[in-house]
Amino acid sequence: MSMPHVLLGLLSTGPKHGYDLKRSHDEHLPRARPVAFAQVYTTLGRLVRDGFAAEAGHDRAGGPERTSYEITGSGRAELAGWLDQVDPPAPFVTSTLLAKVTVALLVDDAERARAYLTAQRQAHTARLRELTAAKTDADAAFADVIGADYAIAHLDADLRWLTTTLERVATLGGDQK
Repeated sequence: MSMPHVLLGLLSTGPKHGYDLKRSHDEHLPRARPVAFAQVYTTLGRLVRDGFAAEAGHDRAGGPERTSYEITGSGRAELAGWLDQVDPPAPFVTSTLLAKVTVALLVDDAERARAYLTAQRQAHTARLRELTAAKTDADAAFADVIGADYAIAHLDADLRWLTTTLERVATLGGDQK
């Protein structure tokens, strides 16, 4: 995820303080990792430095002075370019699941990999149930539903891989070092 572009998208709806940007990020991307305040302010600093955002004003509404930021014309152009860009599929497999199974086969026998695969499949299945319940909740926000759909699709792919790999590892005998 490109945090600068996400923040530009959030700023495109109107000026916001750093706190408002964090809250808006976490609200609109509910299944994403929450963004840290430090990351918001660091990113805002770079956006201002690069001319994609600008200070829109200051207020002291019942607390310390807060600066609000707005997207600039250059920021809108940068955001539009990012939104139009098609991302290539990932060229490399970067998965903790794959790494753990591979390493388990290198340092242990197939039984260690089978045990890990079985436990991981159970954890994935439990998470799948949680996400299904969350997205079918009558009070679920649209962002929650599409976030859960995305996570479910990825969990489903992982579950298929876990099952296939468990079957492959089950055919291995003894030490795989």
